[in-house]
Amino acid sequence: MSAKIDETRPFVPVRIAVLTVSDTRTLEDDKSGNVLVERLQAAGHRLADRDIVKDDFDIIVARLRAWIADMDVDVVIATGGTGVTGRDVSPEAFQSVYEKEIAGFGEVFRMLSYEKIGTSTIQSRATAGVAGGTYLFAVPGSPGACRDAWDGILASQLDYRHRPCNFVELMDRLLEHDSGNA
Repeated sequence: MSAKIDETRPFVPVRIAVLTVSDTRTLEDDKSGNVLVERLQAAGHRLADRDIVKDDFDIIVARLRAWIADMDVDVVIATGGTGVTGRDVSPEAFQSVYEKEIAGFGEVFRMLSYEKIGTSTIQSRATAGVAGGTYLFAVPGSPGACRDAWDGILASQLDYRHRPCNFVELMDRLLEHDSGNA
């Protein structure tokens, strides 16, 4: 079975918070955050919140934990801070809050990115996971990377109609716990 949109299923809008990690950007010049907001809204999803925070581990973790605790946020998509410089701490901050990592996200992102920028994609530490019933995605801080992540992965995985499977159909089950291991 090939991946496709099942038109017999209803579209289910998801509440998405967009986080930009940057020491210099503002809402006025945040091109990457704007790409994500434009794409998620064009797809029919709701912008639950938006913020810009400094490249600081504790600040990123605090913002993530607040959104994870917010019942009006289903998904967080962050842009920026995924490189290899000393200030790039988004992956470490995200991984510190994950209950489960979605390793395939980074792998598929780099595969898609490789088709456009070649080996430069190895500098990306895009990552994803789940915590407190909230999906968390961190992508590089360029508008192109945000387009690649949304168009190539998130648009379909955040669409309930996407087959054979998608993240939305699992949302009600993210807080399940194995009672045998409790």
